[in-house]
Amino acid sequence: MNLSKRLRMVADSVTKGNVVADVGCDHAYISIYLVEGKIAPKTIALDVNEGPLLRAQENIISYGMENLITTRLSDGLHMLKPNEVDSIVIAGMGGALMIRILEEGSECVAAAKELILQPQSEIWRVREYLHNLNFEITKEDMCIDEGKYYTVLYAQPQSRGCTSLLQENRDSFCEEREVTKDAEELYNRYGRYLLENKHPVLQQFLEKERAKAYQIRENLESISTLKNRERYAELLKEIEMLEDALQYYRS
Repeated sequence: MNLSKRLRMVADSVTKGNVVADVGCDHAYISIYLVEGKIAPKTIALDVNEGPLLRAQENIISYGMENLITTRLSDGLHMLKPNEVDSIVIAGMGGALMIRILEEGSECVAAAKELILQPQSEIWRVREYLHNLNFEITKEDMCIDEGKYYTVLYAQPQSRGCTSLLQENRDSFCEEREVTKDAEELYNRYGRYLLENKHPVLQQFLEKERAKAYQIRENLESISTLKNRERYAELLKEIEMLEDALQYYRS
């Protein structure tokens, strides 16, 4: 199974040997990739719409994986039981919808060993939600696929996350450190792991956003209205955050 760059980034984040719930499975490409590559012994492919689920079933049959991939018509995690899977994968949907799915499937989420999430929007809200849920984002990755930027978040319950990181000699990531409100906002918006590891795709994204922000600022400076002044103040804050984020690449 050949996956797009963004879907492969998601699938390759799954821990080998884990049973996986593929939420919003669409054509079941991720499930097929995981089973075919012997990353997952089996998966449960879930989708809220009958059409995509039917196409998923057809693809699963064509790969001869009916005994390894189960399909379920399900709104989010509603048709999944706690402890049925080790990993929950949710990709290709907005952050607000993703948060709703996690909230409504809280029992399954609490029992999971890991969450692999690829929000299409409002990534900062998902990061914030995971923090409030006591999940540790222990890794993130970014890629550009067909001209668009995509981010994948890998999260574990905090105790498990720190144990895992200690095993990888990255215990500093789990230490209790003072984080200012501004730093926390920066981490939620752009990703602490990406910033501290100076991810090159994030740098490209930040530089592009900074150039765009400065151009908008220049345009706003020539037109003085109340609405523009309010937007100008917001823009200055955005520029400050972008500059703070890019400072990681200069140190």
